Amino acid sequence: MDFASDNAGGAAPRILDAIVAGNGGSTPAYGADVHSLAAAQRLAEVFEHECAVFLVATGTAANALALAALAPPWGAIFCHEDAHIADDECGAPEFFTAGAKLVGLRGAQGKIAPGALSEALDLYPRGLVKQVQPAALSLSQATECGTLYSPEDIAQLAALAHGAGLGVHMDGARFANAIETLGCSPAQASWKAGVDVLCLGATKNGALACEAVIVFDTAKAADLPFRRKRGGHTLSKGRFLGLQIEAWLADDYWRGLARHANAMAARLAQGLAEIPGLRAPWPRQVNEVFVVLPGAMDRALRASGARYYDWGARGLTPMQAPGADEVFVRLVTSFATTQEDVDAFLKIARASA
Repeated sequence: MDFASDNAGGAAPRILDAIVAGNGGSTPAYGADVHSLAAAQRLAEVFEHECAVFLVATGTAANALALAALAPPWGAIFCHEDAHIADDECGAPEFFTAGAKLVGLRGAQGKIAPGALSEALDLYPRGLVKQVQPAALSLSQATECGTLYSPEDIAQLAALAHGAGLGVHMDGARFANAIETLGCSPAQASWKAGVDVLCLGATKNGALACEAVIVFDTAKAADLPFRRKRGGHTLSKGRFLGLQIEAWLADDYWRGLARHANAMAARLAQGLAEIPGLRAPWPRQVNEVFVVLPGAMDRALRASGARYYDWGARGLTPMQAPGADEVFVRLVTSFATTQEDVDAFLKIARASA
């Protein structure tokens, strides 16, 4: 019963099979192999747009490199105050940009509101030498609260950003889960809505270790080959990244993996909603379930071996905050989560209610 993270499981079978099948023989190094080139072409087809693609092994590297392509050292990167780039990447964006400032914006349920972005842009006027200069907007899809920006939401924020001369970055660690819920195409949730650079996450959705930085405005990709190499993220045996993306995208395997993870989260959320004494602060949208548990239930679940994260009070209003003997938790499902995992968790929760 591991609901701590969608990074906790292994790799999906087709991914491992592809790595083994592509292991033999020799091929050009550093991403010049046929698999990496084919992966880039396939991504262009999936997103219906010419793009520059840079494969890396971690989401932190993807985000940091993408933001370095958009923001100078004196730049301001606007993001939600709870965004992964702000809270969970150990200063990597600041390091890779050589000092750009992350400016956290508040917003309910992990989402930046257009008004909050407008106010921030007013506070950082262009040309004022004593301040960092507006450079980029970063959106997380899904957010750290497991909520979603609709294509219309993205378009509204991107229009404000572009109007102020900012590039738009999307941290798409759970992009596949998001588009499955939204029911839209990858293009509709990215460049068609105004995203300039997407960090498409595969690792949380079945890959062994692979993320794709997809630059739709290819002019912004000119220095990324050098940044990636200088940052130590150009793999010599790059074929193993290309092989993962090829297998992940083939026959919409990536979307099937995301659909399963979402379905397991829906099963979990529905079961928890039927148990008295539990509070869900917002509806489940992707493969993350957020719920306030009674302390006794939390202790019983952990004693039985269930793994998940205490989420503090992030994303909650004061009225929603956990009480003296309550805990606000995040439960994450993945492509590897089974109905048996979910039902075993729910059985213990019901017994301790």
